[in-house]
Amino acid sequence: MQDSAATQQWRPLGQLQAGLAGMDWAASHASYPTALPLDDRRVRAYFSPRDPQGRSQLASLDIEIEGDRHTRIGTVRGPLLAPGARGAFDADGATVSCVLRAGDTLLAYYLGWSLSKSVPFTNFIGLATSHDAGATFVRHSVAPIVGRSEANPFTLGYPWVLREGDAWTMWFGSHLAWGEQGLEMQHVVKSATSPDGLQWQADPRIVVDLAGAADPQEFAVSRPCVVARGERQFMWYARRNPDYQIGFASRRTDGDWVRQDGQLRFLGQPEAWEDTERTYPCVFALQGTYYMLYNGNGYGRSGFGLARLENPECLAE
Repeated sequence: MQDSAATQQWRPLGQLQAGLAGMDWAASHASYPTALPLDDRRVRAYFSPRDPQGRSQLASLDIEIEGDRHTRIGTVRGPLLAPGARGAFDADGATVSCVLRAGDTLLAYYLGWSLSKSVPFTNFIGLATSHDAGATFVRHSVAPIVGRSEANPFTLGYPWVLREGDAWTMWFGSHLAWGEQGLEMQHVVKSATSPDGLQWQADPRIVVDLAGAADPQEFAVSRPCVVARGERQFMWYARRNPDYQIGFASRRTDGDWVRQDGQLRFLGQPEAWEDTERTYPCVFALQGTYYMLYNGNGYGRSGFGLARLENPECLAE
C-alpha cells in the first residue's frame, strides 16, 4: 500500500451554526464541532459555547445532510454538560471533542479546563456518559480519566477515541513545554491505549510532532480526528503558527504517522465567517461520502460549517 498522495479537495457547503449569544450558559462561540451520525442522512453536531465567564459548556444541533444540501432539525439543545465543581479539574470549562457509541451508551470524551497562576491553564481528559440517547450527560468520574504523568507532565486534552473490536486508541494533544510567557508553548499529538475505554495507558512517544524547520513559527498541533478506512488510518488536526489552520497526516504500514499538510485544500472563495481561519476539523462519513465539520474565524467565535470531500479516492485503503 502507498501513502496517501493525492490532494484532498474539500468543497465548503456553508455555515451551520454561528457563535451563540444572549444566554446565561451560552454567551459566545460554537467551538470544537464533533459529529455523531444518527442514520444515513442525519448527524448530531456536538459543540462548545462559552458562558459569560468564558467557561465551555456542551450543546448539540441535529442536521440532515443529503449530497450538498443540509437542513437544521430543531434548535440548539443545552447545556448538556456544564463545568465541574469549584476546584475540580474541569471547574473552568468542559469541552467535548469526541462522542461515540458503546452499546446503548454514548461516551463523550472531553478536556477539562482549570485556570492557573504560573501558566494560563491546565487541561486533563474526562469522560461523560449518556444513557438517554444524548439528551443528558453525567460525569463518569469527578477525576480525569487521563491526567498528568511522567509522559505528559504539563497539560493534555482534545481527545479523539477510535474503537476497533476490543482495541481502543486515544489520540490527544500534549504540552512538551510552556514558553516563558502567555500562551507560548510546544504542543504535539500523542496517544494512549485501553482495553475498555475507561482505563488508559499513555504512550510517551510523539505521534505528530511540530513542523520544525518546515514551519518555524508553528507551536501547536492539536484536536486530532482519526478516521479508519480499510487498513488505513487518516488524521486531521488543528495547527497554529500563530494563525489556526487544518493539517493532515496518514499512518504508514510501519505504524508511523507522516504529516502531509499540503495535501488538503478548500475549493472556492471563503465566506466572511471563515475568511481568516479554518480549524478544529471533525471528519465523518454518511452513505460513503466524507464530510468535515470545522470552525471558522476566532477558533469558534464565528461558529462552524460543513465541507464535503470531492475526491474520496485520495484516501486510499
